[in-house]
Amino acid sequence: MKLSFTTIVTTLFIVLANTAYADAASDTIALVKNAKADCMQCHQIDKKIVGPSWKEVAAKYKGDATAQEVLVAKVIKGGNGHWNDQTGGLPMTPHPVKPPKEDIEKIIASLLQL
Repeated sequence: MKLSFTTIVTTLFIVLANTAYADAASDTIALVKNAKADCMQCHQIDKKIVGPSWKEVAAKYKGDATAQEVLVAKVIKGGNGHWNDQTGGLPMTPHPVKPPKEDIEKIIASLLQL
């Protein structure tokens, strides 16, 4: 069986892309656990629970230079209105103290890589 160069390159690209996604997902989950954050009560990497999946958040903010700052503020202050179609209008609860802002920044930076 002969495989074309295009087939081989495409397959390799898919494998590498999936590996990078899995690494980013693992990193994000590890950061959440290390911070003892409650993020995963409402969010998962690739499925909606109460709030949108982190993959959906990353897609929505892809290419947005303000995403890091906006999302860190959203986690700290809470909010409502951006995902009503998924949350049924339930607000995101504020997290003003726990986890610390430095941990939130790391989690958001990792999430945006998904």
